[in-house]
Amino acid sequence: MSADDLEDFESEAELLLYREYRDVVGLFRYVVETERRFYLANEVSLTPHRSGGDVFFELTLEDAWVWDVYRHARFIKRVRVLTFKDVNIEELPANPDLSLPPDGPGGPFGG
Repeated sequence: MSADDLEDFESEAELLLYREYRDVVGLFRYVVETERRFYLANEVSLTPHRSGGDVFFELTLEDAWVWDVYRHARFIKRVRVLTFKDVNIEELPANPDLSLPPDGPGGPFGG
């Protein structure tokens, strides 16, 4: 497989993932972003923990979808995430009037 073939494969996988995101975003209440992943979820619990001088966060998501191009099963019943960086949680509108472009590279991160 050449470098061009690999780049084409990755671009196509990202586009398919973006289309899936566009199709499912209206099913969820929250958008959750950690330093490693992007999630959609219907229930979110965030618990800060202190260990010595360090702080970490325990994040529990119920009925979630994960933005991960290499993961085959992106729908998750319950997931527990530990992170040492900030967590961004946004509540989506009850009836989202999202005007997402029909297709677009970069997904929710715009990259």
